[in-house]
Amino acid sequence: MSRFEMGDLVYSALDIYNDPVEETGESGIPGLNPGDLLAAAGARGVVVNIGHAEAMPDEDIYLVRFETGAAGGLGDPIGCLAEELSHEPAA
Repeated sequence: MSRFEMGDLVYSALDIYNDPVEETGESGIPGLNPGDLLAAAGARGVVVNIGHAEAMPDEDIYLVRFETGAAGGLGDPIGCLAEELSHEPAA
């Protein structure tokens, strides 16, 4: 069973950055630079899907849309591992 379910309100447990693709060093997300901050620690988001990478079939990957900007709109989905997320806001 997953630690998080679709629709769960979650928080970023740490700063989440755009990791470069291991083989090429290029951005893993089109239009962004490798190393760009995707979600700051404590950012609030919602789980919109759950899956896994072919290379890690036993590890859940959570697609999360984090709030962005002052209006609190939701950004594009970001793939997150369970240890990058929390059910509780950072203290």
